[in-house]
Amino acid sequence: MASESTVLVAGQATSKLQLYSYYRSSCAQRVRIALNLKGLKYEYKAINLVKGEQFSPEFSKLNPLNFVPVLVDDDVVISDSLAIILYLEEKYPQHPLLPHDIKRKAINFQAANVVFSSIQPFQNLIILNYIEEKVNSDEKLVWARYHIRKGFAALEKLLKDHAGKYATGDEVFLADLFLAPQLSGAVNRFKIDLSEFPILSRLHEAYNVIPEFCAAAPDMQPDAVKP
Repeated sequence: MASESTVLVAGQATSKLQLYSYYRSSCAQRVRIALNLKGLKYEYKAINLVKGEQFSPEFSKLNPLNFVPVLVDDDVVISDSLAIILYLEEKYPQHPLLPHDIKRKAINFQAANVVFSSIQPFQNLIILNYIEEKVNSDEKLVWARYHIRKGFAALEKLLKDHAGKYATGDEVFLADLFLAPQLSGAVNRFKIDLSEFPILSRLHEAYNVIPEFCAAAPDMQPDAVKP
């Protein structure tokens, strides 16, 4: 468990942030990247999804849907990764996560939406466990890989005329926060070959050398299962 600490922003002491997280959750990883980019320290509160800790009465009070991440900032409790990131963007404006250009901003929202509505929900642990129970373990991987490839094909088309060093240019923005965990999970967890997605493959390599992204990686978290 990470130690508690007080954040300093523009010379002012901020409240102590708490992030309820699971090391392998791509949703939680997005938020960890956002916190790192903005230089915000936080207390890491591990919730083991495999052991079912998300269904405890204490956690259910924070998020009745029993998902991570949950961010607690004094009396503010937010339990959705996009809502958390947009909250951080409003309250802690250092290192903006959205471009000023309205077109580029829209592309960022579109790319993020492809990940959080058309890819990631279909690979949730609860969904895969249900498929394994009702069909078989092989079918759950077929299911996940189908939706990942479908989403990646759409992202390739969406980013074709907008990608630079990163998803929507040469600066890291919202789309990158959603893409990085999804790409990593696709490669490491679902064994997706990115060679058929050249833009995404290049972005995956770029994300792997950004310190704030690396620090948010699953194996760097205090609750990571060591081999």
